[in-house]
Amino acid sequence: MGMVGDARIMPVMRKSQPPHHGCQLAPFDSYDSVPMEPHEEYSRGFRRLACPLLFCLSVTALLTLVIQNPTTHIMKLWSLPLPRLLKITGLLAALAVVTPVFGQEAAAAAPAAPAIDPAALSSMRIGLDTVWVLVTAMLVFWMNAGFALVESGLCRAKNCVNILTKNFIVFAASTVSFWVIGWGLMFGDGTPWIGTHGLFFVSGADNSPALGSAYAAMNPFSTATYTGVYSAINWTPTPLWAKFFFQLVFAGTAATIVSGAVAERIKFGAFLIFSFLLVAFVYPVSGHWIWGGGILGATPGESGLAAFFGNFRDFAGSTVVHSVGGWAALAGVIVLGPRIGKYGKDGKVHPIPGHNMTSAALGVLILWLGWFGFNPGSTMAAMDGAAISHILVATNMAAATASLSALVTAWVLLKKPDASMVLNGCLAGLVAITAPCAFVTITSSAIIGLIAGVLVVFAVIFFDKVKLDDPVGALAVHLCNGVFGTLALGLFYNTEIAKTVAALDTGLTPMAQTIQQLKGIVLVGAVVFPLSLIFWYILKATMGIRVKAEEEIEGLDIGEHGNEAYPDFTAAHK
Repeated sequence: MGMVGDARIMPVMRKSQPPHHGCQLAPFDSYDSVPMEPHEEYSRGFRRLACPLLFCLSVTALLTLVIQNPTTHIMKLWSLPLPRLLKITGLLAALAVVTPVFGQEAAAAAPAAPAIDPAALSSMRIGLDTVWVLVTAMLVFWMNAGFALVESGLCRAKNCVNILTKNFIVFAASTVSFWVIGWGLMFGDGTPWIGTHGLFFVSGADNSPALGSAYAAMNPFSTATYTGVYSAINWTPTPLWAKFFFQLVFAGTAATIVSGAVAERIKFGAFLIFSFLLVAFVYPVSGHWIWGGGILGATPGESGLAAFFGNFRDFAGSTVVHSVGGWAALAGVIVLGPRIGKYGKDGKVHPIPGHNMTSAALGVLILWLGWFGFNPGSTMAAMDGAAISHILVATNMAAATASLSALVTAWVLLKKPDASMVLNGCLAGLVAITAPCAFVTITSSAIIGLIAGVLVVFAVIFFDKVKLDDPVGALAVHLCNGVFGTLALGLFYNTEIAKTVAALDTGLTPMAQTIQQLKGIVLVGAVVFPLSLIFWYILKATMGIRVKAEEEIEGLDIGEHGNEAYPDFTAAHK
């Protein structure tokens, strides 16, 4: 049955001739194998010539129809009563011919691309950079919460309200002080030592976000050139008030550092006035030297002090913020004296533990997060993703290795993995990497963190030995590691990173850069520390800076503020 069915479908052929469809020709050797008569030979030659000729004529006719009306005839081509091979070949040929025609028609019909508007691109660039600067500034602002939690947690419960109030109000004081005069002194055009133009209320001439001519590449879509009196910060394509807010949160951080060092015995009013003075007159002056186009950050001159200083680098503030806050805090600790009961008559140190390590740990985590705005945000532009990523990873790496090295160091020296040392170790690594984060490799940032973690433990022990009472370790964290981090920028200086990440290469060798860093450290300390001492002594002489002994023993919450953080707790918990 199967064979009969096959016979109906497939005609019987020679074994050497394969089945064929349409005009497919059998191999010529299959004909040659059979003897033929002369008329058969003529017939075979005609077939050899006629079949290809017929094939070409058929394809040509089909192409003519298709080109005349491609939409209709391509769809109908397959339904014609033609051999299958001819259909397929004709269809492919038609498509090959018609496709360019369609493409030309589509190209002719497509609307012309709209002209690129440089002003719109410039606005987009400015908008992205502004959002970046403001969001990172908000992260730095949130560090105030971290400082409040760390300081209150590492101090006693009876002073908690006082500490929280200080950390809250200090940013308000910093805002007003920096707005009134601090910004102008720091970023106003003037001398290498101080700003003299646009001093009050950020009112100087300024056409930001226009860029200085040397920084036009930061916004290639704009042809505007900066004109104004704050030229030291004309390198970022952001509006003036975005620049102001970003710099303000850094100034507020410097004032907050002081709060921890003088905690549990300072008068609230005295601290508030000192915060105003610090942000108005101390912080901006040293800041002008480094970030305001002054004597330290500028290219060295040919003679005099201008030739001696210069080429000092501090990317995000190991000196500008942390050392300045540390020097001011050291002056306050000296003038205030230690807390009652901290040091015995025999010179023995009596530890005064904090009341809430949960608060302290959460505060450090908030500060760790805030530093991802502090350092990467100091690019003040969002477009260089490689630079931002490098700075962020360097920052995190130093915090991680410093936490571990502080843990090990405390474990060895104190026989216990002291939690407060671990927390301060993390902060020490963050402070130390703040200046060099855009000038060193990731490996170097890990090494800087390791050293900072060890240094902070020894520094805490040292300050206790010399009877400088610092309840939260602010001197060890911010002063010591601010100085170390500034030096580390030179010690681990990498020219390639300085060019590609910071874009502030000095062309100096690591040793030469370290010398310039050391000069800047000495100059800042030699001015900030005595000036802070003068302010503290003036306050002490005029209004007093320390609470009475009875108030200190009872707690500043009651004496200074008239309330308590934990009114339902028993005295044993205070």
